[in-house]
This record gives sequence, structure tokens and C-alpha cells, in this order.
Amino acid sequence: MFMEPTETASIRTALAEGVTAWKPRALAMAQQIHALKEVSFEEVHSAGAAADLLAEGGFEVERGTGDLPTAFTATAGSGDLTVALCVEYDALPDIGHACGHNLIAGASVAAALALRPHVDELGITLKTIGTPAEEHGGGKALLLERGAFDGVSLALMVHPVQEGVTYNPAGTSAQAVGRYRAVFTGKAAHAAAAPHQGVNAADAAVLSQVAVGLLRQQIPGDHRIAMYVAEGGHVTNIIPERAVVEFECRAFTLKEFETLLERVRRCFEGAALATGATLAFEDTEPLYEPLIQDDALAAHWTEAMDVFGKDTSPSAGISGGSTDMGNISQVIPSLHPWLSIPGADVPIHSHAFAALADSPEAYAVMFEAATALAWTVAAAATTPTERARLIKAAYRRQTVTQEGTP
Repeated sequence: MFMEPTETASIRTALAEGVTAWKPRALAMAQQIHALKEVSFEEVHSAGAAADLLAEGGFEVERGTGDLPTAFTATAGSGDLTVALCVEYDALPDIGHACGHNLIAGASVAAALALRPHVDELGITLKTIGTPAEEHGGGKALLLERGAFDGVSLALMVHPVQEGVTYNPAGTSAQAVGRYRAVFTGKAAHAAAAPHQGVNAADAAVLSQVAVGLLRQQIPGDHRIAMYVAEGGHVTNIIPERAVVEFECRAFTLKEFETLLERVRRCFEGAALATGATLAFEDTEPLYEPLIQDDALAAHWTEAMDVFGKDTSPSAGISGGSTDMGNISQVIPSLHPWLSIPGADVPIHSHAFAALADSPEAYAVMFEAATALAWTVAAAATTPTERARLIKAAYRRQTVTQEGTP
């Protein structure tokens, strides 16, 4: 499919007008999601608000995609190029939308509604996929495994960040992250009458924290370890027989991640050995894989943001953070650009950022992002070589037999 320059300008104008037409409804939805503050896998009303608006806009909506009650897929068109726009809407516990997922939802849904009248003209099948539990739970990873992204050729979304981050996503990434639970089991005893007969599981938790703290000075600067004691005893006169430590490890490559994880596990194992406690590890969430930005999609997005006068200078990369969009990007050409909120000079995952995610300035850039997403999809669909590349890249899960043959 190819468009003359005048046709390209025409479709871009039409898409921008489409975003404008849906602004009142998309804004109300984003504000509602911000107010709801529903956490991972509990986003019943948030997912419903997004799915209802897409149904109103002419999409065929399937709810409960992948057996996840708060996931959905809204589909329009039947072209041979399948596009996925990802919608996030989960909040953080206690702190609300301090990662701006209400803006992610607003941008993707507004872009989808603007694209809906043009799916046949662009020759696309447009899937707007509601992806729950990005903060904790790996909704996209689960949906990928369960077939929600089968046949998808390109996947897009945006993510809010602080002021001053370039709008050029080329070369940026996000870390792999794995989250785990370490359970120490000791032996209870009276803390005054017979402490020597106990095995203090809480001591093992403390030793593991000390060991990890010392390890931090000898890991690369872009690696991250975080942990907290979820359980460490209940009363002072009983030697704690059970202690639970929740922890996570992050690195920008899977090889580095695996090396880091092994070193951290040894800290826990040493603590168990020193105290005489036994130790068990549990995975608490799917592994989030590193994020890969598609260069061609990034170029289309950057060109669009130039129109809005945004800073699109080359990026030095994102220094931290993780997303389950990384799992999608490992198998599907993907775009996950950063949305710099004017005036947001505070860190994400803070109460102050949660307030700014509901500001007029944030919603203004949300609609610019919606337009840029729609323009990026149109550009990819109407560039013949790129369209052919993306159609060829359509994701197909490989089912492995018992003999190990795909």
C-alpha cells in the first residue's frame, strides 16, 4: 500500500481531527480511571470504562481475554496487517496512579477511536488490547502466552515520565525484572526460657539483607536489587520460626539478570546456612524481559513529535524501570515511547507524580501522544517495505511437542 504525499497529509489531518472529536469522552475516561485507583487484576471498572468507550466507537469487544477478567480485546477491520494498541489501567497500592496509567489508557483509546474509521483504507486489523496488572502480575506476559497477541505485527503504547526526558525513544530500553519470595523456616522457642532451643528465622532475614547490602557495592551501576521483610515474627517472647522476604532483581540484559539473581540467591543461602534455617524460593510474578524499541516505528513517532515541537534529541537511554511490554517487544516489533509531562519535576511512583498525572498539562500531552500513535500506525501501514516487513513479523507462538519438535 502506498500513499501520495497529498494522501498522507489528508489521512494525518483526518486522524488528528478524530482524536479531537473523541477528546471529551477520552478525557472523562482517563480522569475516571485516575480516580478509581484500581490495582493489579482488580481493575474491573477501569477496564470496563475503556472497553465501553471502544464499543461505543464501533469496535467489537471481547471481555476477559486470556481468562483474565480485567483484560479485553476490541477489534476493528480485517486487513492483513494486524496492529495492537496496548491499554494499561492498573494503579499502585496506596499511592494511586503514580505511574500515569490513566494517561496510557487515554492515549491508546483515543488513538484507536481516531483510527477506527480508516482501518479499511489503511488495510489493517486494529486490536486495542486491555492489559491488566503491569505494575505487579505481568498481564502482558500472561496474555502473550495465552494467545492474545497471536498474529500481531506491531504493538504500540506510550508511558509517562518526568519532565525533561526526550520524546525520541530510539535506543532507549527498560530492565528485565524478576520478583521472588524467600521463605526461611526455623524453630519456635520461648525467647527467655529456652532461646537456645530455637532457630531464629528472622535472624536469617536480617543476615540476607546485610549480605545483599554489601553485594550492592560490587554490582554494575545499572543493576538494581530491592527487598523488604514481609513477615518476621509476631511477638517478642517467641523466637520467630518463619520469615518471608520479598525481593526483586533488575538488569538490562537477560544474561546480566541471571548472573545477578544467582548472586542474590547465594546471599539468602548463606543466611540460611549461618542460622540453621531452611530456605525455599518462590516466583511471585512472570519475568519481565528487556524492552526493545523498533527503530522504524521510533522514527515515525519522532517525526510526529517534531510536529508538536517536542524535544526529540537522541536519548542517553532510560536508567531504570521495567515493563511487561518488554515481553511483547521480544517477539513483536514494538514502540514504547516516553511521554514527558510538563512541570513534572518529581519521581514517578510518588504521591506528587500521581497528582500531576491528573493535571491539564498531562492530559494535553496525552492527546498529542494519541495523535502521534495514530500517525505512526498510518505511516507504518502505508510504507510498502515497512508494511511487508511487519506482516512477515506477525507473531506466531511455537508449540513444542513432547519430543521437542516445533
